[in-house]
Amino acid sequence: MAETIQGLKRSCRAAELSETMLGQELTLMGWCQKQRDLGGLIFITLRDRSGLLQLVADDDSPAEVREKAARVRSEYVLAARGVLRLREAPNPEMPTGLWELHLQELRILSEAKTPPFYIEEGVEVKESLRLQHRYLDLRRPDMQAVIKLRSDVSNFTRHFFEDEGFLDIETPMMGKSTPEGARDYLVPSRVFQGRFFALPQSPQLYKQLLMTAGCDRYFQIARCFRDEDLRADRQPEFSQIDIEMSFVDREDVMTMVETYLVELLRKIKGQAPDEPFLRLTWREAMERYGSDKPDLRFGLELCDISDLAAAMDFQVFAQALAGGGSVRLITVPGGGSMTRKEIDKLGEFVKTYKAKGLAWLAPAQEWRGSILKFVGSESRDALLERSGAAEGDLLLIVADPDNRVVLDALGHLRAEVAAKRGLFDPATDKLLWVTDFPLLEWDEDAGRYSAMHHPFTMPMDEDIPLLDTDPGQVRAKAYDIVMNGYELGGGSIRIHDRDLQNRMFGLLGFTEEAAYANFSFLLDAFSYGVPPHGGLAIGLDRLIMLLAGLDNIREVIAFPKVQTSADLMTQAPGEVSRKQLDELGLLIETSGTDQDASMEAAKENE
Repeated sequence: MAETIQGLKRSCRAAELSETMLGQELTLMGWCQKQRDLGGLIFITLRDRSGLLQLVADDDSPAEVREKAARVRSEYVLAARGVLRLREAPNPEMPTGLWELHLQELRILSEAKTPPFYIEEGVEVKESLRLQHRYLDLRRPDMQAVIKLRSDVSNFTRHFFEDEGFLDIETPMMGKSTPEGARDYLVPSRVFQGRFFALPQSPQLYKQLLMTAGCDRYFQIARCFRDEDLRADRQPEFSQIDIEMSFVDREDVMTMVETYLVELLRKIKGQAPDEPFLRLTWREAMERYGSDKPDLRFGLELCDISDLAAAMDFQVFAQALAGGGSVRLITVPGGGSMTRKEIDKLGEFVKTYKAKGLAWLAPAQEWRGSILKFVGSESRDALLERSGAAEGDLLLIVADPDNRVVLDALGHLRAEVAAKRGLFDPATDKLLWVTDFPLLEWDEDAGRYSAMHHPFTMPMDEDIPLLDTDPGQVRAKAYDIVMNGYELGGGSIRIHDRDLQNRMFGLLGFTEEAAYANFSFLLDAFSYGVPPHGGLAIGLDRLIMLLAGLDNIREVIAFPKVQTSADLMTQAPGEVSRKQLDELGLLIETSGTDQDASMEAAKENE
């Protein structure tokens, strides 16, 4: 039968012990990490949130204590009272390895079955099993450290923005579904049957309304929901550090965010990134790195060789250039030592980004390469001069009639090569701003423009006349903060003029009636005096992932979803009763899919 803690009060956590406590009687509580019974001497390693401590029961402990200690197994929950003393054999691998608690009283508060995996750091076990038993997974020291890091970052964030005069304001979880990009999660209304609330993709409209309301500076660690396909750094529900400011232009917002990140990294990692952060325009980032979120911890910049390729008698290059595309390369230092098999794998890699293949050349006394017979001596010299390559390097070349394919393929290829060849120090951080994004992008399927960020982004002042003549050339007052190749956050200065906002809706294909039907509350608010305003949102989960040196966002969320958006622990989403559906006025047409089988498949796929 489980015992209680009545009459006992925990003195501290295991890792909070200090030398000054030696000789004192203390009470500790936690889980049994392991037990070793050496006959008259029993050792128990006690684990709590802070760390580990050795407990000892010997001939000087009461007989009842020795009897209970002999029964203890892994993951039993214990309350232990005893005297802190020095260990005869210190363990330098443990922060508390100098001390042990000599037991005078032991209570077994809860027994435990053998867990499905070891509760220890760096355990090698299938992720689906860990997520199915997430409450056990979270007991592991590395997971506890991540949870603590997340709490520390959240607390620092709140204090920083409060000190800067921001008001912490909650915005609704249930609002109106508006066409802003991703698919909404919908909540059916019982009172208004046939109508639905939508969970927020972001607090975008509410925070603009708060600026209209005169709140001046707003922030929130906001929960957001998007029903979209998942990947390693994306979840259907996530948190973002959301800020909005009145009477500002983009320099004010960017300076505020840069100050926050510098102070955060100094606090959490003990070192701050170089200031000011590098700035690249969107066009420059794409041309130089093939990405609007480039990783600057290494080089491998893209090099346009379209004019040189035009002089080569190679049909693939000729077709790419004739179609209006380009031929570009990256130079891999020392890459000439790579095997043909390794290069062929890179060729398959770029195909996942719609490139048709990968050409390569290895400069040396005797050049090697897949297109060597098409490259004369003059072209080789020109390539060396243009690319800055030397003997022993490797040139990796992509050509395509669609320039976007060339940039995207090489952008991902440079990151892949850098990771495979260890071309950067994972402990370093590189942050930069990417600015001057296009306001609009052409949607081939819809046959109209769509907003590159969202419909409320302010155009650059000097580009506003182009809205009527050449919308595709209009730049936005938008800015992304990038860290180590990840988009950490994005924001913009917002449109605060109702007429300009209506023009923007028109470019996006909304009639005046449709725009008002979807956004009447915003457009009405704009009739009552709106200050210039702007803001930014930082993905909290992604920030924690980068600070922790991880590459999977699920590792920094206490209870994450898997790639199918299912929760393997609670088996959500689940069925509801007929009565609940009737109250909502819903009739469900099933597809015949075995939902239990689908959940099992989700486990297997993780």
